[in-house]
Amino acid sequence: MTASEIRQHFLDFFKSKGHTIVPSAPIIVKNDPTLLFTNAGMNQFKDYFLGNKKSPSNRIADTQKCLRVSGKHNDLEEVGVDTYHHTMFEMLGNWSFGDYFKAEAIAWSWELLTEVYKLDKDRLYVTVFEGDAKENIPSSSIALEEWKKIVPQERIIFGNKKDNFWEMGDTGPCGPCSEIHVDCRSDDERAKIPGRDLVNKDHPQVIEIWNNVFIQYNRKKDGSLEPLPERHVDTGMGFERLVRVLQNKQSNYDTDVFSNTIQETEKITNKKYKALDDKESIAFRVLADHIRAIGFTIADGQLPSNTGAGYVIRRILRRAVRYYYSYLDYKQPLLFQLLPIIANQFKEVFPELIQQKDFVVKVIKEEEESFLRTLEKGLKKMDSIIEHAKKDNNAIIGGTEAFELLDTYGFPIDLTRLIAQENNLNVDEDGFEKEMQIQKNRSRAATALDTEDWQILNEGSSKGFIGYDNLETTTKVLRYRKVKGKGKELFQIVLDSTTFYAESGGQVGDSGVLYINGNSINIIDTKKENDLIIHFAEEIGTDLLGEVVAKVDGSKRKAITVHHSVTHLMHAALRSVLGAHVAQKGSMVNQEQLRFDFSHFAKVTDEEISKVEEMVNEKIRENIPVVIKSLPKDEAIALGAMALFGEKYGDTVRVVIMDPAYSIELCGGTHVGHTGEIGYFKIKTESAVAAGVRRIEAVSGKAAEDIINMQSEQLKLIKDLLKNPKELEKSIQQLIADNNSLTKRIESLEARQLVGIRNELLQKDEIINNVSFIGETVEVPSADALKKLCFDLKHHLHDHVIVLCSNIGGKAFVAIGISETVNAAKNLDAGKLIKEVAGPKINGGGGGQKTLATAGGQEIGKFDQIIKEIKSLL
Repeated sequence: MTASEIRQHFLDFFKSKGHTIVPSAPIIVKNDPTLLFTNAGMNQFKDYFLGNKKSPSNRIADTQKCLRVSGKHNDLEEVGVDTYHHTMFEMLGNWSFGDYFKAEAIAWSWELLTEVYKLDKDRLYVTVFEGDAKENIPSSSIALEEWKKIVPQERIIFGNKKDNFWEMGDTGPCGPCSEIHVDCRSDDERAKIPGRDLVNKDHPQVIEIWNNVFIQYNRKKDGSLEPLPERHVDTGMGFERLVRVLQNKQSNYDTDVFSNTIQETEKITNKKYKALDDKESIAFRVLADHIRAIGFTIADGQLPSNTGAGYVIRRILRRAVRYYYSYLDYKQPLLFQLLPIIANQFKEVFPELIQQKDFVVKVIKEEEESFLRTLEKGLKKMDSIIEHAKKDNNAIIGGTEAFELLDTYGFPIDLTRLIAQENNLNVDEDGFEKEMQIQKNRSRAATALDTEDWQILNEGSSKGFIGYDNLETTTKVLRYRKVKGKGKELFQIVLDSTTFYAESGGQVGDSGVLYINGNSINIIDTKKENDLIIHFAEEIGTDLLGEVVAKVDGSKRKAITVHHSVTHLMHAALRSVLGAHVAQKGSMVNQEQLRFDFSHFAKVTDEEISKVEEMVNEKIRENIPVVIKSLPKDEAIALGAMALFGEKYGDTVRVVIMDPAYSIELCGGTHVGHTGEIGYFKIKTESAVAAGVRRIEAVSGKAAEDIINMQSEQLKLIKDLLKNPKELEKSIQQLIADNNSLTKRIESLEARQLVGIRNELLQKDEIINNVSFIGETVEVPSADALKKLCFDLKHHLHDHVIVLCSNIGGKAFVAIGISETVNAAKNLDAGKLIKEVAGPKINGGGGGQKTLATAGGQEIGKFDQIIKEIKSLL
């Protein structure tokens, strides 16, 4: 049975049991402050479990793209080292929202595994929750009785709270779970030790294959549990692990989920995968795993970056590069060559990757090229560290240096350790771990959020957003809670219905006021947590019961709306001017401006920008009606509506049309009634964001008027300064030409001046222990001139130490030059002397190389001390 067939059998089986098959949610999570990535199959259904939203179907099944790079068994540095953990993985799941419960879930899981997949019943074991007296949670007696109908008693194992009680987080829905484990060992091994003795003991061949979670409690902030009004089923079965079992393999990487990628890597590198525990085999597995995580996250809209989810993707990509560079001896970009294999393999189940194949390939290749350059710098840094360690007779590379190699140059500790061992050195791994912990603590503190329990004032679910046509409504508070984070205390409020737009789709959230019982609450922002609309306030008063009048800041909403609508017009214009390959890769619209990221592989020229502006402003002048419809998703797509990759859409979608022949997009944001309301459109800047992604910042409406007025004022000021010339452009060109001519004359005079100073200094050369020493305070026009003078002197001296100081505009500057020979013989380092001697004395700092370094500071009265101290070292 192929992997594709195994997946399809799962979906077909649950379809036959009355389940609606839904597509995978994007791997990138939006509107959930607790997650960067989808890390479990249940993430997209959290609102149903929390009671914030009613599921359109009580029975659902899917295969979900997930990503995990931390937590138990999910340390990134371990992926590829073993044969069964991954960064990205598929989670097969079936769900019941207040419908069937333990009996059906247990019976169907057994039926699928043993009758459809034909797994040997003699190799299967099941676990049930034994209860927890401390928390007064009873054992899963119903699950136990259901399993007794199916399997012998000796194949049922009781599990504790750690293994058999699932929780979403510190708070929220939770409940007991019942796992199915499979024993993949040989018959000889099974005869020696019963499989039941190895369940949940981290044995690589006795593994959990399916987990049935029975969600029936809610964990409160104080740690107590309360029963949920409805009980749910949440099951998960790791696809890669299931395929390994059904294809009778000892490693996930030996299955056809990964074999095509490994074979392609063999062709590219001209090496053979041996499926061992050596570094070369690990490198093959790392590439086969990581290319999936990298490809699908980029396709879902997350570009590599230095923060948040983008930083995680960059870490994964760089780890893969390190492995092929170091252990497959491949020194050029490789990952991008594997992407087409993955895109083709998953085109039926996750088509978003093949639809954006060229774009994703471009991003990956440029990211690889960039990191390969960094890696070369890291190797040079490593050579320098080793050289200094040997020179100082120090057999240890410090923990701080090892951490810098990881943090700055992407060197994992095992690579640093390997290079150190090759040079008979050790690594201070305790110091390294300490630095790692400091970084983790810093990161944790930056994102820590203390959330109290919801205070329920009125029962029921929120009716959501009703503010497309109204800015004011009468409503009531359903619940509120206090949150603390980054030193601030805020309150979150949920209303029965609201006219406040919650930040989503690039549009920022509304602000405004809630009027209640004669008091007013200022709403400073509105966001979504999953699909729940949350209003943020700094203060809420004491009485939130009663009628609430919710009023949005109308002028702010209008400015935001104008920028959102013109974004649609600009998107269509970009596709018309640059080509149909242009696709939105990110956006932000607020009252001040719009920012739009899009796929394009070259700088947008001034001529192209002018064409886009002209086209958009023409559509504004046409005063086109903005038509908004709710349509079935398939009908909207057939109409030509553009859907964004990485967004999750329901069966019914909101379609925004600005001339059917020009712009049709799926969009939940607020829009003008006619394009004429936008007024005017102007692009401010165009720049690169990442490989294959450009960014435009633009303004419209009042903001565009303001920028035009500002530019007009600037032009008037320039004319006044130039005494209102008849031909302004010619006057400016002449001014630039005159400035260039004068600059060249000044540079020529400075060069002649420096030659004179150099010759005077060479006359003051002092020989100390066979070393030429020059230490002087000189008058030069700039810090750059001081450095040039020091560098010039070096060419006229052999074994030398030069210390030059200068007061330039009331600030202190120092340049130190040391010959290679003196550096080696006397262990004098210009960079160290700048940091340890000159910098502190001039109350400043600087740096440089071991033979030439400079510093700048505030204290100009200690030049003689600096010269004297460095001279004494000779």
